[in-house]
Amino acid sequence: MSETPPSPETAGAADPEAVTIDEPTIGAAVDAALAAIAGATTTAELKQVRIDHVGDASVLSRANASIRDLPKDQKAAAGKLVGQSKGRVQKALAARQDELAAAEEEAALAEETVDVTVPVDRRPRGSRHPLRTLQDRIEDFFVGIGWEIAEGPEIETVWYNFDALNAEANHPSRSPQDTLYVAPEDSGLLLRTQTSPVQIRAMLERGAPLYIACPGTVYRADEFDATHSPMFNQIEGLAIDKNLTMANLVGTLDAFAAAIFGGRPVTRLRPNHFPFTEPSAEMDFRCFSCDARLGLDHDADPECRVCGGTGWIEMGGCGMVHPDVLRSAGVDPEEYQGFAFGLGIERILMLRNGVADMHDMVEGDVRFSQHYGTEI
Repeated sequence: MSETPPSPETAGAADPEAVTIDEPTIGAAVDAALAAIAGATTTAELKQVRIDHVGDASVLSRANASIRDLPKDQKAAAGKLVGQSKGRVQKALAARQDELAAAEEEAALAEETVDVTVPVDRRPRGSRHPLRTLQDRIEDFFVGIGWEIAEGPEIETVWYNFDALNAEANHPSRSPQDTLYVAPEDSGLLLRTQTSPVQIRAMLERGAPLYIACPGTVYRADEFDATHSPMFNQIEGLAIDKNLTMANLVGTLDAFAAAIFGGRPVTRLRPNHFPFTEPSAEMDFRCFSCDARLGLDHDADPECRVCGGTGWIEMGGCGMVHPDVLRSAGVDPEEYQGFAFGLGIERILMLRNGVADMHDMVEGDVRFSQHYGTEI
């Protein structure tokens, strides 16, 4: 005679371990369950207690499964014993669940309680962008020494941006690889690459003598990375008067460095070439971060990230205004001389405040600006 095939519910699964169904065994299981329930302090712990004591592998569940193997005359009494016992445990679990859930809800409410009577600022205060604040401070310096602030358009003509500034027709800066031109191709318009056109406009409008600082946004066809941006801010200075020399230029930039960076900076000029100045130079000042700041008789830190171990930080280009530039702006170079310089405001912020990545300045994260507060 063939065996009866397993039911779908039990096919492939092992029979649970048999449990002796008597009052001592079942009573011990109930006592252990009630003790575990009483000892649970969170609903998560209680969930594990439920699995341990009424789950499929628990004594009570295995006892209940074992009833089917008992003789017919014992099944009723065993079922009553196991059923009542499991009912006691389930009732205790439900009561403890309600108790713990209520306690946890009360604790959460207490922790998250908000005193609605406390006055709050419904519109959190922001802060000015550090570049704007730094530009204001730079402008204040030049106004303080008697200069004026001049501004001009950001879309310029080729004549103001290059021709009037003595840039040769084949100068690399005119290339589309460096300059962003405004369509159509023959429009003669571009996004200014420097604020020097403002100097030309000011000389044409006001003549000489003239002392102006020209802040503003400029544009270059640069890749955006940690130290470069296709859009950045400059401030250029121009002084036109009789008998001005390089000594006046050096004195002005020394005073500027002291006002912005503090202390008594040590500066130097390195010969360079720019179409609009002659002679031309790059101005450096002694690193303020490492031992180089102590003077020329102190070596720079080879590991200094600010000066790169050289002891010097590049400040910007400068020089005496080229006579051809003066003539283009209607100023007689036989009567007047002048000096000019250009400084990057982002670069000053990076050096002055240790900003390592240009992305931080332009990505709009308010936390970057709030770090500076209202002053830097």
